[in-house]
Amino acid sequence: MIFSKKYTPRWIVFLIDVFISIASVALAYLLRFNFEIPETNVASLYFIIPFVATIRIISFIIGKTYAGIVRYTGLKDSQRIFMTLFLGSAFIILSNIVSYYYITHAFIVPLSIVIIDFLTTTFFMTSLRWLVKAVFWEFRTSPIQIKKAVIYGTGHAAIAAKQTLEQDLENRYKVVAFFGDVTKRSRKQLEGISIYPLADIEKIISDELVQYMILAKPFETLDEKNNLIDLSLNNNVRVLAVPNVESWINGELSSKQIRHIKIEDLLEREPIKLNIENISSQIKNKVVLITGAAGSIGSEMVRQLIKFEPKNLVLFDQAETPMYDIEMELREQKQCFNFQVMIGDISDPLRVEEVFKTFAPDIVFHAAAYKHVPMMENNPAEAIKTNVFGTQTIADMAVKYHTKKFVMVSTDKAVNPTNVMGASKRLAEIYIQSLNQETNTTAFITTRFGNVLGSNGSVIPRFKKQIEEGGPITVTHPQITRYFMTIPEACQLVLEAGTMGTGGEIFIFDMGKSVKIVDLAKKMIKLSGLQLGKDIQINFTGLRPGEKLYEELLADKENTLPTHHAQIMIAKVRKYPFPEVKEQIQELLSLLNGQNDLMIVEKVKRIIPEFISQNSIYEKLDKPVV
Repeated sequence: MIFSKKYTPRWIVFLIDVFISIASVALAYLLRFNFEIPETNVASLYFIIPFVATIRIISFIIGKTYAGIVRYTGLKDSQRIFMTLFLGSAFIILSNIVSYYYITHAFIVPLSIVIIDFLTTTFFMTSLRWLVKAVFWEFRTSPIQIKKAVIYGTGHAAIAAKQTLEQDLENRYKVVAFFGDVTKRSRKQLEGISIYPLADIEKIISDELVQYMILAKPFETLDEKNNLIDLSLNNNVRVLAVPNVESWINGELSSKQIRHIKIEDLLEREPIKLNIENISSQIKNKVVLITGAAGSIGSEMVRQLIKFEPKNLVLFDQAETPMYDIEMELREQKQCFNFQVMIGDISDPLRVEEVFKTFAPDIVFHAAAYKHVPMMENNPAEAIKTNVFGTQTIADMAVKYHTKKFVMVSTDKAVNPTNVMGASKRLAEIYIQSLNQETNTTAFITTRFGNVLGSNGSVIPRFKKQIEEGGPITVTHPQITRYFMTIPEACQLVLEAGTMGTGGEIFIFDMGKSVKIVDLAKKMIKLSGLQLGKDIQINFTGLRPGEKLYEELLADKENTLPTHHAQIMIAKVRKYPFPEVKEQIQELLSLLNGQNDLMIVEKVKRIIPEFISQNSIYEKLDKPVV
């Protein structure tokens, strides 16, 4: 390497700037007098040069022109030099005025010299920095290490991305093209780089052997975004995205902020439109209890709710460390202090009553539950204890302490359940729906949706971990599909449904199109810059106990009713009389003491006839179809 990674000391940069300013004064005199300075003016130089140099030294110290790293010189550095020199020259002119009118009746420094000096000093100080930068970046590494990149966009973010990438110490990027709304005949350029029409993207990628696509412009539609990313990935081009200007550090883009596109970015949909006024009117100045507050959904519910200024947020969960983490986040990052952290188990009636007695919540968002299908298939007693008895306990206390609304987070696995987890959630739905018919004090509402991107233990974090470890990625079945929704998206719809619900409804959400899990895995491999079959493998392990190939949402017109929100529907489901439900659930709960899994699951199947086990030891309990 020709250049060291060590930076030039600031005092050296400072001395060079002072030398330039002294030389510029002399050069200004030479230029002013066509390189023949009259004898009468030579003598004055012995005073003028120290005078100008002193002003420049003071202005350099105040303006800190020497503070920037020369090899990273940018537009802001040039602006700082310009303003520092301009103010210094303005002070010289001010000194001239004072001298002319109040002291010697003559200028200290001729005005023409001040102007020429300002221009030459500015030119040499900025040019030297840009020259050093150009030489450094040209010779610091071998050309073999250069990574060719193209930038989608032609605005401020695109220019900042180019400058940032080309200054990245850890990598060596070379931007070979911008893409924007131009025609083939326009031949426009940006920072010396050609701008091409969007139609030429694939050709440029191929011709220039491009390795990176930088997204530096918002897309008009998600389809446009996904098509461009798919095109890039299919051509083995890695995709990076420039964050919103609002998140830049002190208004400047950092190379560490230009991040790799994540699989979540490809599965997102058009933003959800919420009725903010309605949500705010129901949450503001209210006491809100969130069960499962340390979980993926519960913690995001907390983040969403603090925006609506509740009187008090009560966070209830038994997971100590995650609860500590969310507490620290609220205090340190969100600067939120109107909340209480309560450790406890929702299936402990004494603890639950203590929470309700102490805080008397106006609204309950019930997100606490066991959710992993294979684990609950092996532990049905715990699934029933938490998901059914825990829900019953929270719901009964809500009625006893006159909570106005109770919103439960359920799952698509409760629809025609094939596993214990889904059946336990369906029982919880049935209980609060039937309880809603018995009370006038509390409105019980259920929200039901599919898999949540990035939630604890979900498929995407697991795939990421497997990719980081070199694989293989394990997929249960080549045809298995799932519906996906982002955590914020799911929580926003829970808030909206909770607002519009009057009691007894089961709201289901438009989950979009189901996604093949194997396709998800393949895209994640490409996004990581790896090649399937060469760098990493996909292994099929077979369906797990209780697992379906396809999930159901009952999201068709025959089984749902529309609401005013296009992405929220009401499921038409059978209603159960509360006395019958209560009796059946009490009988089920009495079986927990015996810890007999077969008896527990058999009782659940009698309460929910549509619960037909799949790929499970409990299939033998299902009546054969004649």
